[in-house]
Amino acid sequence: MTTRRKFLATASIGAAATTLATPALAQSQIKWRMQTYAGAALAEHVIDPAIKMFNTIAGDRMQIELFYADQLVPTGELFQAMQRGTIDAVQSDDDSMASPTEVTVFGGYFPFASRYSLDVPVLFNQYGLNEIWDEEYSAVGVKHISAGAWDPCHFATKDPIRSLADLEGKRIFTFPTAGRFMSQFGVVPVNLPWEDIEVAVQTGELDGIAWSGITEDYTVGWADVTNYFLTNNISGAWAGSFFANMERWNELPEDLQTLFRVCCDQSHYYRQWWYWGGEANLRVNGDKLQLTTIPDEEWATVESAAREFWEEIAAESPTKRKVVDIIKKYNEDMEKAGRPYRYT
Repeated sequence: MTTRRKFLATASIGAAATTLATPALAQSQIKWRMQTYAGAALAEHVIDPAIKMFNTIAGDRMQIELFYADQLVPTGELFQAMQRGTIDAVQSDDDSMASPTEVTVFGGYFPFASRYSLDVPVLFNQYGLNEIWDEEYSAVGVKHISAGAWDPCHFATKDPIRSLADLEGKRIFTFPTAGRFMSQFGVVPVNLPWEDIEVAVQTGELDGIAWSGITEDYTVGWADVTNYFLTNNISGAWAGSFFANMERWNELPEDLQTLFRVCCDQSHYYRQWWYWGGEANLRVNGDKLQLTTIPDEEWATVESAAREFWEEIAAESPTKRKVVDIIKKYNEDMEKAGRPYRYT
């Protein structure tokens, strides 16, 4: 027979258990808003798989809502929006999102800093760029999570480019630093919203694009409005990163931070093979763009000018000098290593 004392004791234990369980049951789902630099067609490859993987694994604990280029804010305002907390996370290069750091100029396509896509993760993970980026972004309330490589930077144009003289006066959509560098060869850099580029080429507002490799030209529709693809490139790989508002990042439990990093790494891996295979396949089998080439001896003047450009950038601050010195050391090491690291 249950006595009144036993009943009260049992009820008390049950109530305590319910109280202990309530916070876990009532814990609200973490929700982030993230914006990428990429439009929908490109995002299908460069970010969608990673975020879908994260959301599937995180389940009820956390979900990330992904927005594409310029959907919440213009790409040039991404940093400010993330710093304020309007957006929780961003996928972009430093240059495009107008980061106020000393390393901004090296994001996107810093001319001839890399020859292949694998150069970028090695520079960050083995040559010290990660630590510099972490310090720069921590100082402005942003977490630099992970850097990786995208495609090389080539020209896709309406008219053929077979010499440096053919670049003279060409209005080209490109990245700020790449445009600054190539302007000495007569290129006229033009800045427009990403989704307006295809129409701008069709209407003659642009003569071409130096924003990607041939894989993106086909994927996003630019191969439909241009006729020629220049096999010489300004840089072997775009350098971009995942970032987060520092407060939002610090609020995440360690296992969700780890999961996000793992999904970033999956994204980097996906792009490695997608771009590497895509660039070769479309050069060989693509039927929309005719390939052109500037002779090596003439293009060597552009590569030489890039080294002078590096020194110009390095003179702007001690941090930029440190990054340039790392890039120089890395490229010297690759040249000494020889094939297959460098062929010329």
